[in-house]
Amino acid sequence: MTVDDVIKAVRDLPSLPAVVSELLASMSQDDIDTHALAAKITLDQALTAKTLRLANSSFYGMPAKVTSIQQAISVLGFHAIRTLVTACSVTDSFAPVPGSQFDFPAFWRHSIASAVCARVLAPHVRINPDTAFTAGLLHDLGTLVLASRFPDDYRRVHAYRIEHDCTAAPAQLAVFGIDHAAVGSALAAHWKFPPPIQAAVAEHHQPGGDGPATLSTVIYVANIVAHALDLSAQEDDQAPPLSLAAWQKLGLSDEAWRSVFAEAEQLYDTMCKMLSP
Repeated sequence: MTVDDVIKAVRDLPSLPAVVSELLASMSQDDIDTHALAAKITLDQALTAKTLRLANSSFYGMPAKVTSIQQAISVLGFHAIRTLVTACSVTDSFAPVPGSQFDFPAFWRHSIASAVCARVLAPHVRINPDTAFTAGLLHDLGTLVLASRFPDDYRRVHAYRIEHDCTAAPAQLAVFGIDHAAVGSALAAHWKFPPPIQAAVAEHHQPGGDGPATLSTVIYVANIVAHALDLSAQEDDQAPPLSLAAWQKLGLSDEAWRSVFAEAEQLYDTMCKMLSP
């Protein structure tokens, strides 16, 4: 099975709302008409309601209640609202498969945990925390595609993991000939996510080469930290090994790491309650 085979099979997935495509395109634009985008977001009542609920959660600690998208943009900033709208749309795009062995709630708990860890880590290496949150939320999207579009085959992945006591990626390679990182990157490209997010999804199991920390580095480490903190509470969860080079790229002190762990655990519960489908 190739990436093209998988992408063809997921053509019936709901398209992301047009306004979300505009929001994603705006990541690389300097001149943004936030008033026009706010008006378009408001046209989707369900999306607006969920976004405002998140904006008013303790995750952001607003001093007063936000009642409109434009007000939320004014108070929280356009980047934060873009992240929330995108997150709400993506999490609503996949429905659990009846009778599937795949644990959809646990999947989203880990995705949200990785997103929160990425958001907390990003400022330490001067990466936009909202972009990091989005990439962290999307990093395992390929697993969701395989599990929801090929449920019978994915039962074999589950069986392979039990038999070989391994993580998801090698089991997916054994069954499908392709893993979730490649599938997720292809779907991110299909949905026109920005290239840095596509790369972060593709490389979230790779520590990367030389040079300073990138968004891919942050997502790679955030995924492992989320596993290590056991935030998703999966019974058979395994934390992948962490590259020393990636750890050193972030350059955090022991005190900074303790702060990252504590903040991620504190923010996770709130965001998980608000964002889980």
